[in-house]
Amino acid sequence: MKYIRIISRILLGLVFIFSGFVKGIDPMGSVIKFSEYFELWHLTWLSSFSLILSITLSVAEFLIGVSLLIGLRMRVTAWATLLFMSFFFVLTLYIAIKNPVTDCGCFGDAFIITNWQTFYKNIVLIALAIFIFYSRNLYKPYSGMLAEWGLVVFFAAVGSGISVYCYNHLPIMDFRPYNIGTHIQSKMVMPPDVQADQYESTLIYEKNGVTKEFTINNFPDSTWKWKETKSKLVKKGYTPPIHGFSITTKADEDITTAVLKDTSYSFVFVAQNASKVLPKQWLEILKYYHFAQEHGQKFYVLTSTPPSTADQIKNNHKLAFDFCFTDETALKTMIRANPGLVLLKDGIVIGMWHYNDFPKPDYFKGNILSTVITDYSKSIEWKRIFILSLGFMVVLVVLMGMMGMKRR
Repeated sequence: MKYIRIISRILLGLVFIFSGFVKGIDPMGSVIKFSEYFELWHLTWLSSFSLILSITLSVAEFLIGVSLLIGLRMRVTAWATLLFMSFFFVLTLYIAIKNPVTDCGCFGDAFIITNWQTFYKNIVLIALAIFIFYSRNLYKPYSGMLAEWGLVVFFAAVGSGISVYCYNHLPIMDFRPYNIGTHIQSKMVMPPDVQADQYESTLIYEKNGVTKEFTINNFPDSTWKWKETKSKLVKKGYTPPIHGFSITTKADEDITTAVLKDTSYSFVFVAQNASKVLPKQWLEILKYYHFAQEHGQKFYVLTSTPPSTADQIKNNHKLAFDFCFTDETALKTMIRANPGLVLLKDGIVIGMWHYNDFPKPDYFKGNILSTVITDYSKSIEWKRIFILSLGFMVVLVVLMGMMGMKRR
C-alpha cells in the first residue's frame, strides 16, 4: 500500500502540474474558454472576471500538482485535490451530456480531447484523489510546517509569475495552430483519406396548425409548409487545425488566397476588438503602415469589429488605412494580443509580437528573415533554459524531501 500511495500521489501530481502549466502559459486561451461558457450559460456579467479566474485556476492546478508531487501539507492538499476533482467531475459530466462546446479546454491547446474523453479521464483522477484523501494521515511530512508553507508560497508565486508574464507578452510555449513556422494554407486543407463531421438533418413542416418532423429521406407532400431545418452532429470527423479563417475587405471582397500566396512580406495587425485598442497603439500601427508603403510591403489590419464601428474608429484616430474583416474566433486563436502583429511571407508565419513587444519599424530594414529568425532562436533558447530550470528545481526539492524522510 505504501508504494500505491506514492504512485497515486506522483501520477495525480504530474497531471495537475501539466494541466496548470499549459493553462498558465496561455492565460488568454482560458479567458476565451471562460467567456464561451459564460455566454452559453447566460452569465455574461461574469466575463469581466475571466482573466482572474484563468490565472487562479492555472495557479491552483499547478500548486496542487507540485504539492502532491513533493508531498507538501498532504492533509490540506488531499482536501484541496478532492474538492477540486469533485467539482470538475460533476462539471465535465454535465458538459459531456449537454455538449455546449466541443473542447472543455482542460489541457489548453496542448492536448485536445473530446468532452466524453475528458469525463472518462476524470473518473480515473477522482479515484486517485479519493484514495489519497483516505490515506492522507499516512503520508509523512516533507519538512517542518514553516518550510512547507514557504515552498507553497514560492511555487504559487512561480505559477502566478508565469501567467502574468505570458498575458503581458505571448505564451512561452505555443501550441496554437498559427505558431511560428506554420504554413497556414496547409493547415486549412482537408486530407482526402479522412471523414468530415457527419450531421443528421431534421425538417420541420406545418399543416393545419400541426407541426411534424421529417427526414431528408421522408419528405411530406406539397400540402405541408416548411418551417425550419435542424442539424445534429451524429459523428465527429476530422477538423483541419485551421478552419473558419478568411479575410474580406470593406467591399466584401475575399482576399484570403491573395494574402496567403503573397511572396512579399505582409505586416498583419490583429485587432480582434478594435474598440479596445488604445490611441498610442494606433499611432504605432500607423507608423508601420507608412513604413510598409515606403518599402513596398503589404499591410493589413484584421478585426471582427462591425464595419460601421471600424469606420468610426478610423475617423476618430485619423487612420490612413482600411480595416479587413475576419472571424472573431480565428483572430483570438491567431494571436493572444489585442492588438498583435503577425509577419507573413508566402502564407508562412515568420514572426509574431504582442503589443508590449512591438519592435520599431526600422527593425524590419535589411534582411528581414535573418533578423527575425535570429531573434526567435534566442528567445527559444532562454525559454528552454527557464523551463529546464523550473523542472530541475522541482526534482531537486523532491530529492531533498525524500532524503529528509529517510532520515526521519
